[in-house]
Amino acid sequence: MENRKKIILIVDDEKINLDVVVGLLRDHYKMLVATNGEQALSRATANPPPDLILLDVMMPDMDGYEVCRRLKTNPSTQHIPVIFLTGIMELSLGLCGDESVGLTLGAVAYVHKPIDPAILLACLQTHLTID
Repeated sequence: MENRKKIILIVDDEKINLDVVVGLLRDHYKMLVATNGEQALSRATANPPPDLILLDVMMPDMDGYEVCRRLKTNPSTQHIPVIFLTGIMELSLGLCGDESVGLTLGAVAYVHKPIDPAILLACLQTHLTID
């Protein structure tokens, strides 16, 4: 039976969002953090690789959709589940597009900001136990 803590890569360009997610998860998981798309792609190929990626949709330079597209076309990262983190306000304004875009790219779920800790933890547990 595997006893190691699962590794979660958290990708967000806003420090406050990173702080909130890290605060919620620090007792449950080992975490890697990236503040932009290029860092995310680099950290996704770490050894050992993350078991799951929490990925912000709206980021400068490379948005979460492009990061997800690249992860899912790379044989070394395509197996890693991606959960998008997004602001409800952004979705309602149509700034980041439809959730179906991310799901079509290969993401397994969306978690809306502000983050509900119970929903985030349940979503992580679900997608970390699916083989």
